[in-house]
Amino acid sequence: MKVINDICALVLLLCFYCRLSVSSAAFHLVTNAGHTSVDIGASAKLELVDKVCYLGDMVSVDGDADAAVEARIRIGWNKFRQLVPLLTNTDVSLIMRGRMYSSCVRSSMSHGSETWPVRKENEVALQQAEMRMVRWTCGIKLKDRFPSKELRERLGIDDSIGITAEQAALVWACAVKRR
Repeated sequence: MKVINDICALVLLLCFYCRLSVSSAAFHLVTNAGHTSVDIGASAKLELVDKVCYLGDMVSVDGDADAAVEARIRIGWNKFRQLVPLLTNTDVSLIMRGRMYSSCVRSSMSHGSETWPVRKENEVALQQAEMRMVRWTCGIKLKDRFPSKELRERLGIDDSIGITAEQAALVWACAVKRR
């Protein structure tokens, strides 16, 4: 019953911000075959979902960052694939390829990471995706057994993406606290 009351309160708040004139008695919760929606009257229904893309970031009901991290890794791979001809070109120095990787791919992967409640699994997933891209850029296979730190140094990348995301979160938290 508490969940239904919370949903009703959220629907009223949404209606207020969308400037819909809806009285509290004008909507009810409808559940059909696993799909839950809220009927707000005037032939309008709101579907309740587990996760939604809001301002380019995935927001999930349970409040964790799993969906956001998966989406950002996917976006990072898309950017990387667009730049593969430049990032794997042996005529371009490793330092320049590293700068290109950091400015295009890494920044798209870490965008919005300052607001994520990152768990260890999320950090590991980001680091694994980054190291696959770094190895591909350097032309090194996993079986060659090069240390990650050495590959990052070759490209001129300072820290792993997990540490960078952690630092961004701390800077963001300090900025919010100052307000």
